[in-house]
Amino acid sequence: MRYSIFIVTALVCLCSCKKEVNLNLDDAGPHIVIEGAVTDAAGPYTVKINMSVNFKAENTFPPVSGGRVKISDNEGHSDSLIETSPGVYMTQTMTGKPGNTYMLSVQLGDTLYTAASTMPFPVPFDSITFRRAGAFGKKNIRAVPNFQDPPGVKNYYLFNEYLNGVLVTKDIFVFNDRLTDGKYITRDLRNTDDILHEGDSLEIAMYCIDEPIFNYFNQLDQSGGGGGAFNSAAAPANPVSNISNGALGYFSAHTIRERRTKVHIE
Repeated sequence: MRYSIFIVTALVCLCSCKKEVNLNLDDAGPHIVIEGAVTDAAGPYTVKINMSVNFKAENTFPPVSGGRVKISDNEGHSDSLIETSPGVYMTQTMTGKPGNTYMLSVQLGDTLYTAASTMPFPVPFDSITFRRAGAFGKKNIRAVPNFQDPPGVKNYYLFNEYLNGVLVTKDIFVFNDRLTDGKYITRDLRNTDDILHEGDSLEIAMYCIDEPIFNYFNQLDQSGGGGGAFNSAAAPANPVSNISNGALGYFSAHTIRERRTKVHIE
């Protein structure tokens, strides 16, 4: 998972003239980047810890070893994670359960980073259909997940698409049910409308996430981040993290429902 800190984009449009623009991009100090999740699928679950790099550095993010990482929940379960490779920490006994709140603690030297996330209850994922989309004669194919949104509950959804087994990383697709509460949802995913072809194998993973994680990925999407959900790539700005002490990244407790089908137009 990749981060690029304090990226500045300048677009200057002047009619019939040119102007030289000098951008002074000061180096930003390194930040801790923590990315972790607990799901309702079988573990183990992973927490990754890296250092960010400044704007002028190459996109290589040094792993952070030697941390003391623990995940606990509101039912009294606790799991001390094992570092299986540099900067990668894995649970040993934790099992994710919808409705539970999970707490992450990461001790790095004298600094403690904490986060909490509540796992929503899952929403059944009925099916994937497809429809034609596009303008100016284009006949692109767009994937459509179909599911019933539960009435009277605030729900936040996030999607990943896997085309022929490979994660599609063009966009992050996230939305809430503020305007669709209790409705049957058939909402196009914009990720693949120009790359899907009939006969392709498409898998869609639907995540039910909590509000802070929705805000995180929504900000990342709005700022131009890519990489797909939970696989975020470079972005012009760093979204607000739910991790304390100025760390970047996220800690999410979420459910996963998946469907796979061949691309077809009925």
